[in-house]
Amino acid sequence: MQISTSFLTSKNIPKDLRILNETDTDFIHVDVLDGKFVKEKSLPFKEMKHIYKYTSKRLDIHLMVEKPEKFIDDYAKLNAEYITFNMEVDSDIESCLKKIKSYAIKCGLAISPDTKVKELVPYLPLLDAVLVLGVYPGKGGQEFIPETKEKIKELKVLLKEYKSKAKIIVDGGINDKTKKKIPKVDILVSGNYILSGEDYQKQISSLRK
Repeated sequence: MQISTSFLTSKNIPKDLRILNETDTDFIHVDVLDGKFVKEKSLPFKEMKHIYKYTSKRLDIHLMVEKPEKFIDDYAKLNAEYITFNMEVDSDIESCLKKIKSYAIKCGLAISPDTKVKELVPYLPLLDAVLVLGVYPGKGGQEFIPETKEKIKELKVLLKEYKSKAKIIVDGGINDKTKKKIPKVDILVSGNYILSGEDYQKQISSLRK
């Protein structure tokens, strides 16, 4: 299982990114919030683009934005392994997925707690990943929604039925206890749990067990 560490709740982003760069976390999870799709706003791209100064880790970028097509070109310039966006957007989803792929970056769709997994079906042939949110999008540090467990099970059945090789990523409320309550997935995203510990590597290692 791979680990992607979010810095959404970080009080000192450069410092935390430098420390995380010395751990074995597989990815740095970058949450992009536009203040429209969700109330919160993240750092603007003019600041986010300097992330390479603090970490050489591959990035797992989640666009929680109203119009992902306006953000893809910029974030594709970074060291991105994945770019995902929420399927609840009012945009041409297929066009956005193809745009991400045109940069040779893996594309994914994120589904909020109230979204049914069957809504992914039309896009499965294009997907490299499905990001299941265990909390409502926006704020970091929220508690994991228990029903997420059933959603992951449904998604596994769906991917098998359609012979999709999309990776399953779970984000939101993930810690050493909640991760034991869900089926095994490909990538766990955790932020608050890792950054609230004194030893980031120890926290990351506990998620791999």
